[in-house]
Amino acid sequence: MSSSAPDHPSTPVADPDARRLVVMDVDSTLVTGEVIEMLAAHAGSASLVAAITERAMRGEIDFATSLHERVATLAGLPATVFADVLAEVELTPGARELVAELAARGWPLGLVSGGFVEVVAPLAASLGITLVRANALEVVDGVLTGRVEGPVVDRAAKAATLRDYAVRVGVPIERTIAIGDGANDLDMLAAAGFGIAFNAKPVVAAAADAQVRDRLDAVLALEAFAY
Repeated sequence: MSSSAPDHPSTPVADPDARRLVVMDVDSTLVTGEVIEMLAAHAGSASLVAAITERAMRGEIDFATSLHERVATLAGLPATVFADVLAEVELTPGARELVAELAARGWPLGLVSGGFVEVVAPLAASLGITLVRANALEVVDGVLTGRVEGPVVDRAAKAATLRDYAVRVGVPIERTIAIGDGANDLDMLAAAGFGIAFNAKPVVAAAADAQVRDRLDAVLALEAFAY
């Protein structure tokens, strides 16, 4: 796909039956980087975490195991690091335009992330997105323990979240669109009515209904977004 912004309409949809639900990954999809790696940079474990992330994204190791290994390297960081990382996060080119277009159409947008709610939730709020699910990091006495709180948001959880969002907003599953880049998104892409691989690893690109690169709002040129 071209990296230039696609020409697309922005007239709100009056017919509620035309609505679609879009559910999107966050790291390397909505935003350009991996939040776990940004946190690791503050902990001095960036290279180790990046190597584990890459293996998980390719589907070589179980996501939950890889997440626990990476989070363990964050032990001792002050909780103030969340605000520091949030300030460093950069939206993917075209992300703001896509969010605005979906809002204009009245199409609900949800985020589901194998990253961390401490960063994802305020980012979502800044974009007007209210459907959010992500992992939570355990903090004791203002310091990260190196552990995750609660069940890990893995590939099965992402698919379950898409189905939950669809019920909550009243959109049939066949009119859902999922966007993701890594192996952790495979079940979600399969569960959706239409799955889009964005700047994706080969295993994900092969499994998706469509592939898009460079600009996130390039998805608007796909038939799944026609109305």
